[in-house]
Amino acid sequence: MHWCASLLAAFVGTALAIGQEQKADISSSRLLGAEDLVGLQRIGEPALSPNGRWLLYTSKSVDLAKNGSQTRILMLDLQNRMDPPLYIGQGSEPQWVGKELFQIAYVAKDGVHFVTKGIVDTRVDFGGETSNLRFSADGSRALFTRSVQVGEAPKDRHLDLPKANLRVYDNLMVRHWDRWLDGTRSHLFVANADGTGVRDLMAGQPFDTPLQPFGGREQFCFSPSGEFVCYTAKKVADPERSTDSGLYYAPIGIDGPHLLQTEGMPGYDQDPAWSPDGTKIAFCSMARAGFEADRVRLFVRDLTKGENKELLPQLDASVHDLQWAADGERLFFTVETEGTTQLYTAALDGSYRAVTAGRHALSSLQVVPKGDTVYALRTTMEMPADLVEIDVATGAITTLTKAGATLAERFDLPQVEAEWFPASDGKRIHAWVVKPPNFDATKKYPFVLFCQGGPQSMVGQGFSYRWNFHLMAAKGYVVAGVNRRGLPGFGQAWCDAISEDWGGQAMQDLLTVTDAMQARPYIDKARSAAVGASFGGYTVFWLMGNAGDRFACMVGHCGIFNLESMFLSTEEQWFTNWDLGAPWWKTEGGEAAMRRFSPHRYVQNWKTPLLVIHGEKDYRVPYDQGLQAFTAAQMQGVDSRLVTFPDEGHWVLQPQNSVAWQREFFAWLDRYCGDAAAARAR
Repeated sequence: MHWCASLLAAFVGTALAIGQEQKADISSSRLLGAEDLVGLQRIGEPALSPNGRWLLYTSKSVDLAKNGSQTRILMLDLQNRMDPPLYIGQGSEPQWVGKELFQIAYVAKDGVHFVTKGIVDTRVDFGGETSNLRFSADGSRALFTRSVQVGEAPKDRHLDLPKANLRVYDNLMVRHWDRWLDGTRSHLFVANADGTGVRDLMAGQPFDTPLQPFGGREQFCFSPSGEFVCYTAKKVADPERSTDSGLYYAPIGIDGPHLLQTEGMPGYDQDPAWSPDGTKIAFCSMARAGFEADRVRLFVRDLTKGENKELLPQLDASVHDLQWAADGERLFFTVETEGTTQLYTAALDGSYRAVTAGRHALSSLQVVPKGDTVYALRTTMEMPADLVEIDVATGAITTLTKAGATLAERFDLPQVEAEWFPASDGKRIHAWVVKPPNFDATKKYPFVLFCQGGPQSMVGQGFSYRWNFHLMAAKGYVVAGVNRRGLPGFGQAWCDAISEDWGGQAMQDLLTVTDAMQARPYIDKARSAAVGASFGGYTVFWLMGNAGDRFACMVGHCGIFNLESMFLSTEEQWFTNWDLGAPWWKTEGGEAAMRRFSPHRYVQNWKTPLLVIHGEKDYRVPYDQGLQAFTAAQMQGVDSRLVTFPDEGHWVLQPQNSVAWQREFFAWLDRYCGDAAAARAR
């Protein structure tokens, strides 16, 4: 039997069952709720077959009762457009092995699985934990990462004390985001595809690849021949003070030198993409050391000449998700622009163009061999991710999956509009204004000012499972997501403007939009709230002392309250060094900035009811910042509440914690800004 026909016959029954299951989940509710949000289908990890015929992807569903999730691997037939999709297995990281469309591989709990000709499912053991799996072009070798102990473990220092529990450090990098460092590192391994010949390519090196905790398999790649690897690592003596990651070139089959390819480039260099002919490596690069939000430049390294060249120096925007066309003459990538993320393409002569336009965010690009079609994930503020097909010539987008359509069938959608507001310094501020479903301009609505984190992270067309604008609008709130000073997508100068000016023009931008929104006839000014996380939490604490009586309540999640104590307790000093200036005891300017911009200096002005939320495993913004803010509010006699999550870090990730977070969040908002608050005011 032909492979395609065999696969169809083998999986059609399961596919139909999946379709029936999805239909059975549809409820009669028309307004999105917290439990509905957590339960939405989450589509991700697209992987296009070498011939462009089949598209693998994952579909994650959450079981709230079990506080867990299940991820299925599905496949679309792009030629016959069969619906529902074909079921492959349960796992993650689906991909194609080899150029002949012979095998599918994915990572499951019990190891790596290979599905041969759509029927035979074989498990291969690579000798332990396997993540970030990638295969060579011919399918004969695999790269993956694994956590390994480098050097002496603290418990090994006192073998006669088996019940002793301690950590020992000789440098500042003791914690990172949500974990204490324990001497283990994420190393890059190579193995034969059958599981033999497993070897640690970074044996003994006290460095990580990919970069922790956000990096994935996009940070390393095989050469087309499968004989070499290029990977990202930050090999510096003081990682807590540096963003100097580099690209390293190393042979696979022998113990050879790992050669730095980005000499003299002190910022983030990462995400290598090898050209199909093996002569070039495209990569992303930031110019300035110690700055995580510099413009992400597109570089191409000519391996024959040993030279790095910026391809698009004239593009005042950041590039992501680099993908080569099969002919090696063009690159595809995404660009953040004015609150959206679009598909672009560029030739090696430096010419480029935007392929798409519209209100969306595109990611996870998959380019067909001819380069005339690109598959991607597309999200908006009101719709979760769906797989889409993009015609490169016209920019036309066709939706392939139904997560968004299913949501639209079940729930009324909010209205999302881009608006521009005049800033206090004569410039213009972009904001997304989100209105409730069935919005009626003759009515009065409560207002939420969303304060973005980062501090340099665009308010774009993403679909968050925590700070979800659709959910806020469904609860009856008009939301303004403001792209204030300091956010990318509006030119690098706009992004840079917040550095060492946290409480300056960025805060004025937020207050300008607030005043403009509160002046509108459909906004009930007395029922306004300010909410945000991380730098958005800092913003809330700053506004508590500097916004007057504009807000009826505020919510700060994992926010920075005391800049001086934050400076010494956060885990990566490069962050505070760049954004807040050198340590305050070294410069008069640094001390003045700390005093001027630290929210704790304005507690005497605090009057607005405040909800403080913090994860106790947050080491970027340690939870004592939230405790200090709550203590200050209580001592000021301000109506306030503290909610902490002992097993969460900077984010709330567990399903039941996520729903509990939403309940606490909206209970606080509704208490001061909901219908009951409006009735009390009358």
